[in-house]
Amino acid sequence: MRRLDLEFQPRRSGPLAWSLLALSAIAVAVLVLVQQQLQVEQVDLEARVHSLELQLGRRPAPVAPQNSAASREQAERLAQMRSVSQQLQRPWQQLFAMLEAQPQEDVALLTLTPDARKGQVRITAEARNLEAMLQYHQRLEQSDELSDVSLLNHEVVAGQAEHPVRFNLTATWETGHARP
Repeated sequence: MRRLDLEFQPRRSGPLAWSLLALSAIAVAVLVLVQQQLQVEQVDLEARVHSLELQLGRRPAPVAPQNSAASREQAERLAQMRSVSQQLQRPWQQLFAMLEAQPQEDVALLTLTPDARKGQVRITAEARNLEAMLQYHQRLEQSDELSDVSLLNHEVVAGQAEHPVRFNLTATWETGHARP
């Protein structure tokens, strides 16, 4: 019985393939040597240009001085970047954790507006009654994160059946190391 040859792509390892491989390797080696020689030549030319510039007294062109409008614009951008940096350095998680830890049965927090630059936070909330509003105010005053909690205004919402009290508080946001 004759042997079956099931290889559909026969191997081509003849002398032509080996000679092409050797020729390619030689070409790569020559190109690497030429590239190294060109790099050395470039470094030498740069050194010559630098020494000639020093002999001629030329120096790199100075940067044109900024006019007052450009310097003001740059100062404004710098101030904005500092403001953003201060806001990012604030301990936001501590503030949110403290507010979430407050009992929420009788008070609903509506808005929280922090001002990192001034170190203050403004809170708008709604309480079931005046007593709940005052208790919430006292709890915030006793917290470690807030101080100088002040009631800005309050209003009894007559349009709703329960007559809740909507109020605004402002407080100084104590941050320890991240003072504005």
